[in-house]
Amino acid sequence: MMIVSFLSHRLEDQTKKLHKDMKKSTEADLAMSKAAVKISTDLLSNPLCEQDQAFLESMTALDTAMKRMDAFNQEKVNQIQKTVIDPLKKYSGIFPSLNMAVKRREQALQDYKRLQAKVEKYEDKEKTGPIMVKLHQAREELRPVREDFEAKNKQLLDEMPKFYHSRIDYFQPSFEALIRAQVAYFTEMYNIFNDLTEQIDQAGLTDEQREKETEAKLNELRALSIVADD
Repeated sequence: MMIVSFLSHRLEDQTKKLHKDMKKSTEADLAMSKAAVKISTDLLSNPLCEQDQAFLESMTALDTAMKRMDAFNQEKVNQIQKTVIDPLKKYSGIFPSLNMAVKRREQALQDYKRLQAKVEKYEDKEKTGPIMVKLHQAREELRPVREDFEAKNKQLLDEMPKFYHSRIDYFQPSFEALIRAQVAYFTEMYNIFNDLTEQIDQAGLTDEQREKETEAKLNELRALSIVADD
């Protein structure tokens, strides 16, 4: 029966860890997209936008793209919450009652062993009248306790393997939903950044020219006094 307790606690630990990891992952995704929106908004409010129309248009396109990304990311996180995280939390709620059933079985086993030892003690004694009466009483006391233990033991032996193996069927729809959400998200990200590239990229420039153009813009940004002195 140790294997039953082991499987129960192992599955519980794995489920809790997966639930925690999924929550951390979605929180990190949201933090990333929110930070990207903050950066694009700050760039859009930069004084350089008032001086350079091309830069303003690029930053406007960037800000729009980051807000699209954030909105779609929020939609993805909401979907994962409903199809993965919530089912994980619901599944975790099964373990307290399952662990209690294991504890009840262990208590029934201890009661059974105690009364069985009492019966064996009288069986080893000389078969006098009083001893035979006590032996009969001990056997009568043992019978319902043994039946209770055997019933609890059989239930766990029957149900625990089924419960353990059913986890695959339970979580498969969640994992499929997670994959679909990720595919949809990265497809949308490709479209967003492809659109952004078409809006801000200057046709006809070589990679070297684009690199110099980017470096020039960065140097202009570095020259601005946008950070307060210590």
